[in-house]
Order: sequence, then C-alpha cells, then structure tokens
Amino acid sequence: MKEKIILIGGGGHCKACIDVIEQEGRFTIAGIVDVPEKLGRSVLGYSVLGSDDDLPDLIGTYPYVLITLGQIKSPIRRIELFNDFILMGAQFPVIQSPLAYVSPHAHVAEGTIVMHHSLINAGASVGKNCIINTKALVEHDAVIEDHCHISTDAVVNGGVKIGSGSFFGSGAVAAENTSIPSNSFIKANSLIPQNR
Repeated sequence: MKEKIILIGGGGHCKACIDVIEQEGRFTIAGIVDVPEKLGRSVLGYSVLGSDDDLPDLIGTYPYVLITLGQIKSPIRRIELFNDFILMGAQFPVIQSPLAYVSPHAHVAEGTIVMHHSLINAGASVGKNCIINTKALVEHDAVIEDHCHISTDAVVNGGVKIGSGSFFGSGAVAAENTSIPSNSFIKANSLIPQNR
C-alpha cells in the first residue's frame, strides 16, 4: 500500500506538483492544506482538507508532507513552513518525476521536488525544500543550497554555487563556477557571467 502525503498550498505550483506525484507513483495524495476560505474545494480532484490550524493533527495522521506553495518573490513562507513541520515531526521525501534524470552521483535533499524533464548531473548537490522546475538543468558539481527555486528551462552550469533562499528565473543561465549570494533574485532570461 502506498504511503499518503499531504500538500501545503493549493495554487498553480500545487497543480504541477500533483502531476509529478501522480506520475512518480510512490505516494497517494491525501489532500491539500490551504487558507480557511478554500476548505471543501478541490484541486485537480484532491480536497482541501484543512488549514494551518489543522496542521498538528494532520501531520499526526499523514506524516509525509510536500510544500507546494510556489516561490517567486520571497522564500520566507516556504522556509517558515519547512521549519515548523520539522518541529512537528513531518517527513519530507524527495519527489522526482520519472521524466527527469538525477545522476546516481548527485545528491538531492529532503523536501525537494525535481519536475518533468529536468536534469541534475553527476557531482551536483541540491539542498532541502528546493524546486527544480520543468526542464531546468543543474550541471556537474553545481551546488544549490536550501530553499531555492530553479525555474523552468534555467541553466545552472558546472561548478556554480547558488546561495540559500534564491530564485533563479526561467531561461536564466549562470556561467560555470559562478557564485550567487543567498536570497538572490535572478530575473528570467538573465545571463550571469563568471565571477571575476
């Protein structure tokens, strides 16, 4: 029998995560946690079964959790939720699309989702609670610290280091061995040259 997982946040990113979880086939989605006014609604057929107030009870019943709240403007809410859930005893699996490739010589930490057609190459390291979005490329020996969002079709070249809490926009490219500070916001289609 598959383990059940609850999803935290019922917006657009949640829909994309649902698709990955269904395709991966390791978990059954028990339901979604969102704001109180959305109780009883559904997202792609899965019920909003609680709000923040219900989390201690829900995690007691469903210990597996994925934060499906998106991250563009700020990582703060995702970080707060992650830290709160760890204290509640939640377990954060790595979710990986069967259409993605993660090298057996790469490391991906808990709570991270690796979405369709993304690629994480040998020697790369991805931290906790990250989003590696559709068609993102994380090349060899790159380091992506905790709570980062690597957006659709982004290219993180070999040896790049992206500091915690950063957003790396769609189509952005970081030249090899570049270092990007924590809490950076890299706009879509940016080119980040090598650090001098």
